[in-house]
Amino acid sequence: MNSLLYLLPFSIVIGAIGILIYLYNQLNFWSKKNIPRTSLFLTVKTFYQVFGQRKSLPEIHQINYNAFSNARYFGTLNFFTPTITIRDPEIIKDVLVKNFDHFTDHQSFVDEKTDPVFGKNLISLKGERWREIRNTLSPSFTAVKMKFMFDLVSMCAKSFIEYFNNHPEEAECFEGKDIFTKYTNDVIASVAFGISVNSLENKNNEFYTKGKDATSFNFFRIIKMFLFIFFPKLMKLMRQKVLPNKTDNFFRTVIKDTLRIREEKKIIRPDMIHLLMEARDKENGIDLSIDDIIAQAFLFFFAGFETSSTFMCFLAHELAVNEQIQEKLRNEIDNLTADNEISYDIVNKMTYLDMVISETLRKYPPAAATDRICVKSFSLPQATPDTNKYTIEPNSQIFIPIYALQNDPKYFPEPEKFDPERFSDENKDKINPYTYLPFGLGPRKCIGNRFALMEIKILFVYILKNFVLEKTEKTKDPIEFDNKFAMSIKGGCWIKLREKVSFY
Repeated sequence: MNSLLYLLPFSIVIGAIGILIYLYNQLNFWSKKNIPRTSLFLTVKTFYQVFGQRKSLPEIHQINYNAFSNARYFGTLNFFTPTITIRDPEIIKDVLVKNFDHFTDHQSFVDEKTDPVFGKNLISLKGERWREIRNTLSPSFTAVKMKFMFDLVSMCAKSFIEYFNNHPEEAECFEGKDIFTKYTNDVIASVAFGISVNSLENKNNEFYTKGKDATSFNFFRIIKMFLFIFFPKLMKLMRQKVLPNKTDNFFRTVIKDTLRIREEKKIIRPDMIHLLMEARDKENGIDLSIDDIIAQAFLFFFAGFETSSTFMCFLAHELAVNEQIQEKLRNEIDNLTADNEISYDIVNKMTYLDMVISETLRKYPPAAATDRICVKSFSLPQATPDTNKYTIEPNSQIFIPIYALQNDPKYFPEPEKFDPERFSDENKDKINPYTYLPFGLGPRKCIGNRFALMEIKILFVYILKNFVLEKTEKTKDPIEFDNKFAMSIKGGCWIKLREKVSFY
């Protein structure tokens, strides 16, 4: 017993030395390579700014990106993991499209055995398993399926308009993130789960409150993510999950109940859950557990709930502060829906609406950056004329700074200006496709982008047919980003809906 007591301090010292050696090697990884790299000071400062929420992710990416304006790529550290950040469109093409088989995976921070909801979803899956699930889910988002779901989404948009018609006092000034999240919550509940919610009338329904909790990245959630990244075995031993148990159990119960009801009543809805059930039950189909189905259904909810509503805030803001653009868009909508018909085909004919949304995606991409993990060695060209070529080894991380690329004046003159004409028929072909990637590119491109765009278009068509978006005293222009992991507006998105005057 005494010998063990003597050994304990010695073990602690050895462990501490081991950790220090590891950190030293990681922090000095790029100093041994002859390629451009961020300094140790900048690395530590960035780490502090991210976890201390001192700067927003778009700002941090922009600072690092601008610091290497003459380099095609540079080395940095992401949570102490050596990472190559790529600036050059041609190399981005190589990584995302041309040589995709070398960069098939995303970095995942949660093991599927520790947390199946986050570990088994499409973003976290790797290799052949990712291909199987991706191929199974892809038919959910074809044009035919979008057309079928159009009416379900339209019902949610009509409820949105009806609510503000019945509550004009609330239309005077509201916080967009909260309101748009209620809309996306209703859309997902209806389309994916067959549940009618109406979150504007029933503000504290459990579907909405649990969704808010699931997508909230507060300080404690960030610390938990940090522990998952650096101490995965400890988190597994403690049986920790990313979501609080009550929220995790809620979504598991909702999805299990949806599956049970559909099986019992033979309900067929052409959506993601049905395709997963079909793939599971098909002879010689892929092996799908209940956790696999829950993980994909939750990902669809998570992405739609948070990302789409945040994007709607940016879109509403730009329309409110750019009155001429809003009026031009309204004229297009009124002309194409003169007989009050708002259909899938009519909405898809709205070219200026496409331009406005494309420019919003350019200025405020849903994700500030994307990543890839190298699975086969790949040789990069020289980063600058006076540096060496660099071979990326398996398990190395690649970073692509989407926000910084799309706000680079080299590719988009006057990037701070909101200019939908960049995406007109005359101009859009001038854009290098590897500098504009709001949903990513290649086989790993966001699978739900078509659905997200449809739900956004439908709501704003209904809004602009009935209201005028205006600034309020609380509206901040220009926008400042909140110091969070996800892109969001500091101080909130404050908007007024003024009833549109009709002259007909």
